Amino acid sequence: MADDEPSRERAPARTVVFALYNKVTLQDVAAPLEIFARANDFGANYHVLLASPNGESVGTTAYARLDVNLALADVPATIDTLLVPGGVPADFAFTPGLHDIPEEPTPDTVPDALEMVRRLAPRARRVASVCTGAFVLAALGLLEGRRATTHWAHCQTLARRYPHVRVDPDSLFVQDGPFITGAGITAGIDLALALVESDYGPAVARRVARWMVVFLQRPGGQAQFSVWAESALPVSGGLRDIVDSVIGDPGADHSIASMAIKAAVSERHLARMFHEQIGMTPARFVEQARLEAAKVLLATGDQSQDTIARRAGFGTTDTMRRTFRRNLGVSPGVYRNRFRTTGIDQ
Repeated sequence: MADDEPSRERAPARTVVFALYNKVTLQDVAAPLEIFARANDFGANYHVLLASPNGESVGTTAYARLDVNLALADVPATIDTLLVPGGVPADFAFTPGLHDIPEEPTPDTVPDALEMVRRLAPRARRVASVCTGAFVLAALGLLEGRRATTHWAHCQTLARRYPHVRVDPDSLFVQDGPFITGAGITAGIDLALALVESDYGPAVARRVARWMVVFLQRPGGQAQFSVWAESALPVSGGLRDIVDSVIGDPGADHSIASMAIKAAVSERHLARMFHEQIGMTPARFVEQARLEAAKVLLATGDQSQDTIARRAGFGTTDTMRRTFRRNLGVSPGVYRNRFRTTGIDQ
């Protein structure tokens, strides 16, 4: 049978329920939906249901509304997979400047998204989230002591708000027990393909990926896409000045000794401040700042890698190359080729 011919054998059925709410991210829903639909063309047997709290259509972040199949009260008692997309639940409070990050709910108000997942998660064999849907799982305590991920721009917020969640900022998706969390937006494709492969085998997943013209396993992680300046760094006092100086001039001397002198604190106290407010060591923060600076220079300019390595603070191209491979899984040259242009003629 050709790779793109559908299988005539019917596999065991699996019910997938999407927990939808107002201002859900459209792509977080559409990408996995398309994967499951195409998987059915190639031998899978997904029964997909879109549910909202009251059975009414929901608004999205992309100018369209989504119809649903049923209300929360009508969801089957047993389901295979619960999928929680990200978005902007209307009844969450929000952090200014982070438009799709829900604040932790207060005890006297339970947002619709939380209530849906609270009721549906125990019925599911596994629970998956896309993008900021991880915040809903974390708010319910489902990720306590587990590894998880979310959109790269919000990993620090997730780690800070839920310190017992072990946040992986680079992975496109993370599975820990029955919980699978996906990174931002199009990472829903990667997550859904992984679910298809787990359910119906690599041959079906490979056919879907080929038909969708996507990687079955995308090279690299989501750290390739991050931009340090867009990350939230809610630090204060002397540490704010240190952070700004590192980001503003990554090529300068940012040893822990020099930073401690600038902040007028001991090296031990500086390390404690970094751990408590940023969630990493000073050395790791400096490395990440230099990595982000190099990524911007590679993607936006014509300077040689030698020049970029010096400007970003790596000193040598060998050090920069090792840092790129360790953090991103690609070399600086591959990164530049991948992100400098789409390959479409102007």
